[in-house]
Amino acid sequence: MEKGEQDGRETPDTYGEQLRDVHGKEGAPGKLAKPHVVVIMADQLRYDVVNERYMPNVSRLKKESATFERAYCASPLCVPARGAFFSGLYPNVNGSLINPWEPLEAEYGDVHPGTANMYSMMEADWDSWHTGKQHFNRKDIQQSCSRTHWHTLEDHYGDFLKQHGKRHPGGPAFKGIVPEMVAGTTTRIKRYSIPTTGCYEEGLDYFYDGYIAKTSLDAIRGRDRSKPLLLNAMFVAPHPPLDVPEPWYSMYKDEPIPDNVALWSYGQSPLQLYNLTGAIGNGYTKEQWRSIWQVYLGLVSLLDHCVGLIIDELKAQGIYDETLVILTSDHGEMLGSHRLYQKMCMYEESVRTPLFMKFPADSRVAPQTVEAPVSAVDIMPTLADYLQLEAETAFSGQSLLRLLRSERQEADDVPGNSLMNRDLFIQFDGNGARGNFQRSVVRGARKLIVDMFKNELFLELYDVAEDPLEQRNLAIEQAYEEEIRSLLGSLARHMEATNDLLKLPPDAYESFIASYGAFIKRP
Repeated sequence: MEKGEQDGRETPDTYGEQLRDVHGKEGAPGKLAKPHVVVIMADQLRYDVVNERYMPNVSRLKKESATFERAYCASPLCVPARGAFFSGLYPNVNGSLINPWEPLEAEYGDVHPGTANMYSMMEADWDSWHTGKQHFNRKDIQQSCSRTHWHTLEDHYGDFLKQHGKRHPGGPAFKGIVPEMVAGTTTRIKRYSIPTTGCYEEGLDYFYDGYIAKTSLDAIRGRDRSKPLLLNAMFVAPHPPLDVPEPWYSMYKDEPIPDNVALWSYGQSPLQLYNLTGAIGNGYTKEQWRSIWQVYLGLVSLLDHCVGLIIDELKAQGIYDETLVILTSDHGEMLGSHRLYQKMCMYEESVRTPLFMKFPADSRVAPQTVEAPVSAVDIMPTLADYLQLEAETAFSGQSLLRLLRSERQEADDVPGNSLMNRDLFIQFDGNGARGNFQRSVVRGARKLIVDMFKNELFLELYDVAEDPLEQRNLAIEQAYEEEIRSLLGSLARHMEATNDLLKLPPDAYESFIASYGAFIKRP
């Protein structure tokens, strides 16, 4: 896990008994007025490993769901990604930009006080539960949303391990020293996860995700049955440490890996080497990555097992057909692609996420595949639309219901007036402190990346339909100058409108050409 996560207090068995004692009442007979909502969020799950081989339970859920083939996080980092997901606001708007591990800049990790969110908007009418990782950073969230039952990994898991005499997954061997820029001026030495692999001998019951699955099942069983259930099950897998229990540790051997693993492509931003992604990821060979991939894939399947337990329990309780199930990940994982590790960059492996929404049987939303790009900031507007929640402020995102229901507006096909044609924005401001900056705009199949470190700026433009592994940087081809300028203009307007702490230089393209013009391909 990332620096900053802590341990906990109660055992699952004791906790489950408390749930049943306090919240085991049956409630009034008959169907509830509102559907149950279960959000299952992975951490660092690559979109391209979600298939029947590695995730059979999730694949079955996918067949019953609205599947968004091109879903993007709002930031490729845990805390700001979740801040955007739960608030429906871009990071610049809600204030959560980084993981708040550096005391001097911890304020940039918190969502602004008073920001409306899924918990505050739903806990009055839903029996609200949070299990697992808690990285929605609003300082007063657990006090202000006191009707939510918080069973966070940070507050309970450590004491559970201590009580049972079990060790914490990972350890010093699973972390390495990396540089981290603070406030754009000072370099700190930090220890963050590296792709060390190991077998967690304590078994699934004591592993992060086994514990989260158990407390999630306890929440479903112990819910207040007079209300619809809201469960946010926040898993750790497949986030490092890659210290994985059997049988998942040894489950895969000689699995194929993507062609861009351990490959630094022509036209790739050299500024990535100043970021954690390149500082760690550039030091591994393809063969080393191949062995790392096998353990990551095992962790992916362990996550799938846990998801299966939750789905089976919803069915056993007879509420699956009445439940909106949302499965997604906060962001992706590079895992050696582009010679990079972890997330924190704008390549597809890092910013593109699985997103499935299984609607209740009476919702008029059929299983389908949506090709249009969508953002994590669209989830809250969609929930507010579908559940008829009263939004206190305007969302950054838009409801996706009109993409999903049969009466889709013809106006959706009009450029400039459509969910199908809008620009989406992604930002990265540094990991534990502000210092490495990236901005991205997605327009259709094209994605522009602006990479900034200190006084340098590098541009990348990819067509992710024609070049899904992002090996051809179109920004170094003169023929794309006009398109790049248009995308830069859209990005600059977005940054200004959302009060970005950065300003995009008006001469960004000229600056890039001046610094890297020797690489530009001329006709």
